[in-house]
Amino acid sequence: MRDRYEEQLRLLNKKLMEMGALCEESIACAVKYLTENKPEMKQNAEECEKQIDSMERDIEALSMRLLMHEQPLAADFRLITAALKMISDMERIGDHAEDIVEIGGYIAGVDMQLREHISEMAKSAVDMLTASINSYIQRNAELARTVILMDDTVDEFFIQIKQKLISVTCHEKEKAESVLDLLMIAKYFERIGDHAENIAEWVIYAVTGTYFRNGKIGGKYADHKH
Repeated sequence: MRDRYEEQLRLLNKKLMEMGALCEESIACAVKYLTENKPEMKQNAEECEKQIDSMERDIEALSMRLLMHEQPLAADFRLITAALKMISDMERIGDHAEDIVEIGGYIAGVDMQLREHISEMAKSAVDMLTASINSYIQRNAELARTVILMDDTVDEFFIQIKQKLISVTCHEKEKAESVLDLLMIAKYFERIGDHAENIAEWVIYAVTGTYFRNGKIGGKYADHKH
């Protein structure tokens, strides 16, 4: 009985890794669409989003079966409930990638250098997502805490991009609308980083049994920026 249960837990890990990989791919497609103007990337991102939605339903069903029929131990219960929370954040990441692609078609007049700054921000957000998923697979709370600190970098990118865009608006008013679209794209990448941070917080809960939120773990690690 336990062997079957362990097999189901391994399947849960596998599906979470696949869903995380789809999220990474959707973000990569969005960035290529923004920086290389490749129309096929728009369709690829939309297809990734559909697969992410499908995987969310699959993982949710598997998690509920494990909770209802296998009577998990406390540690396994935390892992399964954390997975349920994580897939909600990953689904939102897929939505944001699709939103970025939708807006991307309206920024033709924006300087390519500004788009490159967005690309750098996107890479940091993807690094956060990859590390947060790995921290769950490895049951590594320290790696999850590193992800939380990485969010500072994404936030700093957003501040820098916003300042640059404000400067462009002041000097080239005809680009104001496109600049606002690019600012919204940067905001979506910031939110992707926030969702990766949420995933890391749930990993810490799964591994330690203590819920991390807004810089606090039962009084520990309160030196985080929030």
